[in-house]
Amino acid sequence: MKASELRAKDVAELEKEISDLLKAHFGLRMQKATQQLSNHSVLGKTRRDIARAKTVLAQKKKEAAQ
Repeated sequence: MKASELRAKDVAELEKEISDLLKAHFGLRMQKATQQLSNHSVLGKTRRDIARAKTVLAQKKKEAAQ
């Protein structure tokens, strides 16, 4: 997911997106643990997406506070 797509969302949508990404990341970690995950690069991509979404959310909250 691109940062421009995330910036178009509001705070509630971003929080839902982060929640969904965390659930997806947990599922991928469980697949890795049981050796069902064939593409391990997906873990890094979801981790970066989570970080990107959290960054945009923090920026939006900071803007709202000002």
